Amino acid sequence: MTAHREIALFLDMMAAERGAAANTLDAYRRDLEDVATRLAAGGHSLADAATPDLEGVLAGFARDGLAASTAARRLSAIKRFYKFLLSDGRRSDNPAAPLKAPKRGRALPKVLSEADVDALFDAAFAMEGEGGLRMQALMEILYAGGLRVTELVSLPLTAFARAERCIHVTGKGGRERLVPLTPGALEAVEAYKAVRSEHLPEDPDHARKADRFLFPSRRAKSGHLTRERFAQLLGELALAAGLDPARISPHVLRHAFATHLLARGADLRSVQILLGHADVSTTQIYTHVLEERLRALVQDAHPLARRDDTGSQG
Repeated sequence: MTAHREIALFLDMMAAERGAAANTLDAYRRDLEDVATRLAAGGHSLADAATPDLEGVLAGFARDGLAASTAARRLSAIKRFYKFLLSDGRRSDNPAAPLKAPKRGRALPKVLSEADVDALFDAAFAMEGEGGLRMQALMEILYAGGLRVTELVSLPLTAFARAERCIHVTGKGGRERLVPLTPGALEAVEAYKAVRSEHLPEDPDHARKADRFLFPSRRAKSGHLTRERFAQLLGELALAAGLDPARISPHVLRHAFATHLLARGADLRSVQILLGHADVSTTQIYTHVLEERLRALVQDAHPLARRDDTGSQG
């Protein structure tokens, strides 16, 4: 039976038994036809291929520069196809079972320049009234401490209870960490506290619940400013700063905190602790910043880098 016929039978099964959509079926067809073509080029058929033959196909994906996500999707199609042949009695084994998908590289975080952050702060400090003081405090804590947005909006008043120039943050998994703040951030918080009562609800019961938080909310059931509302406020701030709101989010500012620290000489372990990452591997998405810094260091400081085009020392 030809590869085309085998693929057609597989697609019929996916449509009838799994209710696969037309787009899904088209994707399976394209992926399996590509695999069949690659196998045929090596003298093998799709229906009778062995595990080493399929390993050769995966190696071909890598040589051709296929994205890891595309290669993983095609491997998924292969596995489903041979599972179908096995269950239908057309094969006695599944040659794709031992195959593993290629590792996908982690996407680099979106980064704001220091000038972008300055523009956001300029816009925040141009705001007037209690809303302006709240936004200034939110921005200062977020960028000075690199907090997750949930950690920020749900900060309890007791986080500032001690005399240290730090806040106590409870992060994922209940892990606690001490986050130092800049003098500017602490000043912004103190200025905001003077008008904080403006955001307390009128209902006494709700007010008692909201009064536990640094950033209370009049409406939210949680009692504190919600993630969604803060993201909306940040988008409005981006517009006021002349920046594209689509580029700005609380998480992007957290990335900016980490990136700018590393670019100015902080080590990865310290940034890991400040971000509250349980494992340094999570923080390693920022190693591109360290690599750029080391490359600049070599170019600026290494004796050979100071040689001019004639080979003499500058």
